[in-house]
Amino acid sequence: MTTPAATQPVPPSPAPPDPPAAGTRRSRLLHPDPVIRRLAWLTLVNAFGNGLFMTVGVLFFTRALHFSAAGVGLGLTLAGLCGVLASMPGGRAADRWGTKPVLMALVIAEGAGMACYGLVHSFPVFVLLACLVTAVDRASSAVRNTLYAQALPKQARVEGRAYLRAVTNVAIGAGASLAALALQADSRQAYVTAILVDAATFAAVAVMLPSIPIPPAAGRAPAPVAAGTGRAGEPPRPRSALRDLPFLVVTVLNSVLTLQFGVIEVGMPLWLVQSTHAPRVLVAPLLIVNTVLVVLLQVRATRGTGELRAAAVAFRRGALLVAACCLVAATAHGLAATAACLVLLAAAVLQSLGEVLSQAGGWALSYALAREEAMGAYQGLFNAGSAAAMMLGPGLVTVTALDHGLAGWALLAALFAVAGAAMPFAVRWTERRHAPGV
Repeated sequence: MTTPAATQPVPPSPAPPDPPAAGTRRSRLLHPDPVIRRLAWLTLVNAFGNGLFMTVGVLFFTRALHFSAAGVGLGLTLAGLCGVLASMPGGRAADRWGTKPVLMALVIAEGAGMACYGLVHSFPVFVLLACLVTAVDRASSAVRNTLYAQALPKQARVEGRAYLRAVTNVAIGAGASLAALALQADSRQAYVTAILVDAATFAAVAVMLPSIPIPPAAGRAPAPVAAGTGRAGEPPRPRSALRDLPFLVVTVLNSVLTLQFGVIEVGMPLWLVQSTHAPRVLVAPLLIVNTVLVVLLQVRATRGTGELRAAAVAFRRGALLVAACCLVAATAHGLAATAACLVLLAAAVLQSLGEVLSQAGGWALSYALAREEAMGAYQGLFNAGSAAAMMLGPGLVTVTALDHGLAGWALLAALFAVAGAAMPFAVRWTERRHAPGV
């Protein structure tokens, strides 16, 4: 049961006195804002479970359930499409019924769905369950982003989300490490145990969720506003996120940059194995470099993104770094093993730097350009764009970089660079569109 104190916003703690040397490290790891700390613990538990499932899921489907790799790929692609379609309804539900009640229902449903994987024995049931679980997961992601916007003051949203992303990466790594035990056992029982632990983390999140304070004004549904009208002193704004054309353009540009995850997770590992002389063992260090740099730099990358144009510039810089990553990775072809290793590691560093900048800029824009009274719908739309890019990214990287080599990598680089260069123009258009008297 939620106590009255738990429903009230928790003010930031006053600055503590200089801690002793033994507590310095702890003070640096724990965020000073108590609300962000609560969100961090919730994120830590959830991401730990996700790390478990991400590591064992595909092997469970292929080795324990004996489905073909092609069949699993098809099922997960269909599930990804369901996730894209579920993002906006999830955000709208949060606007209508409240963020925490909707997120609570989605978290419980996802945990139950995850536990049901242990009961699967046929391929059609697997596809149906994967679609349901992924749809709920993408809807809950949109609602979580809305929760961040409501629980945190405007000036702390992007920095808080960056801190939570760093926590996410650490927790996923921890979950993946524990999943190594299931991989070593390589049995149905071991895989199902790991999946049930993941399901249990959703139950833990459901218990922790009521303790996240949301100011009453942030969680209150607004009164309906007629189309083309606004509150006194505000310019007319669209009634629906889908009708906000500038926000749609920003969403599309951000989706293009989200394709970069297909580069680091699929493109570079397969390029290394198929087209370079670098040893296969380098695949793990490439991903570790990305994880470590995101953990260390994501919060720092949000500094200076408080203004719209500054956020757009950060996004553009990130896009150009990702474009440079593609060009550098392409040059590893034909090099000696040592040189190829150095080139691919440099490409991973460029991608990681581009990732933290573009993510910081994208988050800032997604919150700053959204209507506060329709935050769920706007975050649902923005999340749908990202989910679509995550679904299409591996395939796009395959048919460009992996199938066409240098020309394909150059095409990807051009795509990222154009999206980044267009963002400042899109933001200026948004400013003009929403200027008083327009």
